[in-house]
Amino acid sequence: MNDKGKIWMDGKFVEWNNAKIHILTHAMHYGTAVFEGIRCYDTKNGPAIFRLEDHVRRLANSCKMYHMTIQFSEKDLADAIVETVRVNNVKECYIRPLCYYGYGKMGVNPLPNKVSASIALWDWEDHIKTEGNKGMRVIVSSWTRIDSRSLPMHAKAIANYANSALARIEAIKSGADEAIMLNMSGMVVEGTAENIFLVRDNTLITPPLTSGALDGITRSTVLSIAEDLGIRSQICDITRDEMYYADEVFLTGTAAGIKSIGEIDKIIIANGKVGEIAAQLRDIYDQIVHGETEKFDKWLTYVN
Repeated sequence: MNDKGKIWMDGKFVEWNNAKIHILTHAMHYGTAVFEGIRCYDTKNGPAIFRLEDHVRRLANSCKMYHMTIQFSEKDLADAIVETVRVNNVKECYIRPLCYYGYGKMGVNPLPNKVSASIALWDWEDHIKTEGNKGMRVIVSSWTRIDSRSLPMHAKAIANYANSALARIEAIKSGADEAIMLNMSGMVVEGTAENIFLVRDNTLITPPLTSGALDGITRSTVLSIAEDLGIRSQICDITRDEMYYADEVFLTGTAAGIKSIGEIDKIIIANGKVGEIAAQLRDIYDQIVHGETEKFDKWLTYVN
């Protein structure tokens, strides 16, 4: 991370090392915060933020589900994100807007406390690295994905990611790269921080949002690219064993991009390498985010 950058906090820029909150901040103790993960990419027309409006809208919806009343409109937040990229003078970065119940009254009820907002950015290295054309190794986690009976799963809330962190730790300690999580009905939901797709008979298949999966921006992008390419897609429940004999399995997310899976629970998927459809989708996705495809230029917000 760049400790020389500036972070936007409640409408003001502060130096990286001075971006501090009180230790009794409500979100620190009770998980009452929501966030977004957004990417800015280098293009021939300068830095461009991918699907900014969609991310900010999802952030606003997450706030609504947590009864957060923030002092900034969606436009204010979008403008602040653009300005944060501009002020830090970067070409590419990962952007983390965060809304949280701040310091004030302690106790489970957060409503008496002010809701604050911040925007930080950094150069986030690939957290899942594979060799050559090999797919990643994953396990099916023993941790069950929480569902909407416990927490609002369409909110991108930090509380949800305690569940994800346990699954990721389990995967890493088992020698795998990532974990796939099942819901309480035993159906495939997603990775710890990514949506999941499989390919069977040239058809792209992904779980429905009713499974507990996050309404991923990259997931939506992949479905749009597939439609443009004439690739059939199907949204339906996926069982654990269906993954083992799929033609391809891959994960999608803002931080991860499009990442192929080569092995699940020590079972090799197809030939264990990046599949043809995943590679095709990934190549076009890279073209889109770098401003090389005019048809999808509407998804880019240019900083300069």
